Amino acid sequence: MAERLPKASIRVVPDDSAVAHDFLKRTRDELRSLTKVQVWPHRLVVFDVNGDCFELDGIGYLDAQVVPLLQAINTAFKPESIHNPIDQPYKEFKTGRRYPWAQDRVM
Repeated sequence: MAERLPKASIRVVPDDSAVAHDFLKRTRDELRSLTKVQVWPHRLVVFDVNGDCFELDGIGYLDAQVVPLLQAINTAFKPESIHNPIDQPYKEFKTGRRYPWAQDRVM
C-alpha cells in the first residue's frame, strides 16, 4: 500500500512552537480519532483511525519543543527519553491516552 500524502502540512521554525500548537489544534478537527504519531528527527506526522495524516516539518524528537506538542495530542511517551537518538528512521507512539477521573485531586 502506498504512503498517503498528508491532508495538511506546515513548515515550523523550532523556536516558534506557538505556531505549531495552533496548527495542531486547527487540523486535528479535520481528522477522525487520532491513533498514532511518528516522530522523526526533524518531522512529526500524526495519523487518525482511517490512515489520514497531517505533518509538521521542521520539529522532531531532537527539539525540546516536541514535548508539549506530543502532550497536546495525548501521546503516551516518556518525556525524559524522547530526545535520545535511535538507529531507526522514526519513533512511533500511540495517541489518545486517557487520564483517570479525579487524577488531579489530592486524597
